[in-house]
Amino acid sequence: MILDPNALPLLVTPPPGPLSRAWLARLRAVESPNVTAIGADFPVVWRGARGAVVEDVDGNRYLDAGAAFGVAFIGHGHAAVRAAATLQTETLLHGMGDVHPPTARIELLEALAAVAPGDLGFGVLCTGGAEAVEVALKTALLATGKRGIVAFEGGYHGLSLGALGGTARADFRTPFAPWLPGPTTFVPYPAAAQGADVGGADAEAAALGVTLAAVERALCDPVTPAGVVLVEPLQGRGGNVVPAAGLLVGLRALCDQYGALLALDEIFTGCGRTGTFFACSHDDGFGAVLPDLLCVGKALGGGFPVSACLGRPQVMAAWGESTGEALHTSTFLGHPVAAAAATATLRVIADEALVVRASVDGAALQRALRDALAGSPAVVAVRGRGLMIGVALRDVGAGSGSGDTQHAGALAWQVVLGCLRRGVLVLPCGGDGSVIQLTPPAVMTAEQRAFLVGALTDAIAEAVVRRASRAGGSLL
Repeated sequence: MILDPNALPLLVTPPPGPLSRAWLARLRAVESPNVTAIGADFPVVWRGARGAVVEDVDGNRYLDAGAAFGVAFIGHGHAAVRAAATLQTETLLHGMGDVHPPTARIELLEALAAVAPGDLGFGVLCTGGAEAVEVALKTALLATGKRGIVAFEGGYHGLSLGALGGTARADFRTPFAPWLPGPTTFVPYPAAAQGADVGGADAEAAALGVTLAAVERALCDPVTPAGVVLVEPLQGRGGNVVPAAGLLVGLRALCDQYGALLALDEIFTGCGRTGTFFACSHDDGFGAVLPDLLCVGKALGGGFPVSACLGRPQVMAAWGESTGEALHTSTFLGHPVAAAAATATLRVIADEALVVRASVDGAALQRALRDALAGSPAVVAVRGRGLMIGVALRDVGAGSGSGDTQHAGALAWQVVLGCLRRGVLVLPCGGDGSVIQLTPPAVMTAEQRAFLVGALTDAIAEAVVRRASRAGGSLL
């Protein structure tokens, strides 16, 4: 069955249906139990996807409002990407990492250099976002000789050991603390005043000042000075948090002053998602800056596993010339099929003007969400840039007098399940899981966006009513 990428959700059985449950039982029998969380009402098993539409094995049709962790920015299964990958498989299926480069690898590096800001034209290709962060951290150590890292509370950069050095969540870090690089100084991520969860411009400016002061202390630490500041220009998994105006500019100035490198993790924000090709290029309060290192991934491959760390020539020179054994490489570095798919993805983004569409449609989606959710007692704020939007929720049980308070993260999970029952795929984010993350494909139609807004609004209202019923009162 060929899916219509413009279709609306259609549920033929309550999810997860019997076939999803059967497949999940098979998964339990063969996969390590730490990987996939399986419950009575979540997840479903995918069978196919096109555009913004996903179909599960039971024939249920959903809108993917998260673009599969942001990967499907150009839509699932774009014809141009499939064609490029198919053509590449007919000529060269795999290469040899850092030896005998395939043409597809060279073409992708050239395409990345063409879209990179400033002189960030020297790249190392990788297979996933965490590896790109690993390359950035290794580069910073080689270039500065300083092993300290500055990262941000709420920051997420991946789960491999090196990337964990900059990932803030204690539940990810603690089991592997003896092996982590650093030391890492985690500083507050100052948020823009985009909603009721942040106080006005004065509070925003004060938070920025506190953060920059903490960064400066870490950079000039007399024992272990930091040699790199690792930051997301808009926090993704940390809650779709837009930074205070001037954060990136302030970090750039401090790095220059103390001889450190500024490394931007644009794995989620890159390739157009926030309304510019890279979020560091926003100049309307965001503060356009040129980093020393920039990591890109997720949407880059159009569905194929590929990422890159891009750097300025004088910074990447710290690695030295290869003498036959690269200091950082892998068997599948620059895999020709993934590289061909990524080059095609970059071409699609340009040809279909998807960066502009993310800016325009993202602004329209945020307006529609704010209008639809304005009266909800559970909604704190709708925030974001472009098609990277977060709906922040609060604990509607607090103060009910029942003593049975519910964490906002639990409420958000009920919203996730409510959306699933309505044919919309969303996930929570934020340190406490209290933010509904919306990162839809840029090809989502106006009709699909309207359906998404309606389904999310209804799911939040349903969750509030259920909470009020358990609390023994009314919150409406």
